Amino acid sequence: MIKHFLNLEWKQYFRSPYWQKNLALNILLVFFALYLMAFFVLGGVGLYYGLDELLPNQDKLAIVSKYMFYWILGDLLFRFFMQKLPVMSVKPLLTLPVKRSTVVNFVLGKSAFSFFNFLPLFLAIPFAITLSAYGYPDTTAILMWVFIVIIITFSSNFLNFIIEAYSAELSVPLLPFLIVAAGLYGLNYFEIISFTDIIGNGVIAITQNPIFILIPLLVLGLLYMVNYKLLLQKLYLDASLKTKVKDVNASDLSWTKRFGDIAPFMQLDLRLIWRNKRTKSTAFLMVIGLLYGLFFYPQPMYREMEFMWAFIGIFSTGFFLINFGQFIPAWDSGYYKMLMSQNIKYEQYLRSKFILMVMSVVVMFVLGIPYVYFGWKILIAHFAAAIYNIGVNSHVIMWGGSFNRKKIDLDKKAAFNYQGTGAVQWLIGIPLMLVPMILFGILNWLLGFEVAIATLITLGIIGIVLHKKLMKFITEKYLNSKYKMIAAFSKDA
Repeated sequence: MIKHFLNLEWKQYFRSPYWQKNLALNILLVFFALYLMAFFVLGGVGLYYGLDELLPNQDKLAIVSKYMFYWILGDLLFRFFMQKLPVMSVKPLLTLPVKRSTVVNFVLGKSAFSFFNFLPLFLAIPFAITLSAYGYPDTTAILMWVFIVIIITFSSNFLNFIIEAYSAELSVPLLPFLIVAAGLYGLNYFEIISFTDIIGNGVIAITQNPIFILIPLLVLGLLYMVNYKLLLQKLYLDASLKTKVKDVNASDLSWTKRFGDIAPFMQLDLRLIWRNKRTKSTAFLMVIGLLYGLFFYPQPMYREMEFMWAFIGIFSTGFFLINFGQFIPAWDSGYYKMLMSQNIKYEQYLRSKFILMVMSVVVMFVLGIPYVYFGWKILIAHFAAAIYNIGVNSHVIMWGGSFNRKKIDLDKKAAFNYQGTGAVQWLIGIPLMLVPMILFGILNWLLGFEVAIATLITLGIIGIVLHKKLMKFITEKYLNSKYKMIAAFSKDA
């Protein structure tokens, strides 16, 4: 039966339109994978030489084992964002005399061959070979260490799927996981619980007493069984027909009525943001945008790089503008056809989104006023960036939205979700982020800080003054693309 599954997977992959239409992308991904493998191999060899230079008289295996805690934590974070459980078309199989347990075991077994599971080996094995080549006294310990790395890798693989399964039920799936990860890191950093010592000593104990390998094997088996039961519970033909009934929390949006005829559209957007997983995640991620400057400003090196202030200011004050605006009107792709069949003015539809983005810029700037702690110049740069976002970037990103042709599933989380992302989203980043940063940097270098700030503010004010004309031009662009969007959004995502 497994042979038949493999045959079906092979045919499905190479016969799919995705493979045929994205052949160049697949080739590029292969080269990227080869690059990563080569990088990890060199890293594994270089790890030995680096440790030998820094800590020449210490046990290299013990040192690496001690810091495996950070690898496990980082690996889980990386997998949480990037790795998904491999899927196969199981619905046709559920009507056939195929055991559900066989299907589940195949899916879980398929996950073991993920690229994420092989990548650590390209670092661990070269390190182990180099260690052995330079006369490490215990070859058995090296082999056991590599075996432990393999077990931990597969354990992370299955643990990630468990975390994904439970976090998918949450409205903000990213937050609890980050809190737990940060908590574990904090406990170790402040030496409340030294996970580095616990894991390091445990790994060395296993290399010295191979019988203890049964403990990580038992953990791996337990994680596999938990995944098995979770998948088995969901593997029913009518599982997708079950719906969860929730009471709607109808927020008071009467304050939007002061905006006149665009109020209904604003209410629609606000409800969309609050009631759907992806938009809600995007809203909560605004905290990252607000605190973005803290990654740079506390360090004296970045406080002297004034050209970076424009970039940080635009990203910080325009975080919602960028993340929400780049997918206009794809947020409404699920009911776009119905929306366009109504007797509404397209300009009102777009203006409501423009107002929301402008409001977010103002709010983000006000909340970011404490950045004045790092200097008045930084606050002024953020103010100029906010004006630029309102007058220039808001119009640029709305114009870019007229080229969107990809549907979005609102029930999927936002973090590292590239659904709906196309060439438009990548190209629009150039005028949004790079142009103002380069312009600010050049003017600051040639004419001074004041001229650079004045230029950003002036450009923003010009955009605000020309708002009506710009919106008229943008609306016409959307109307010209209206039926192309309807056709594109009517297709499956």
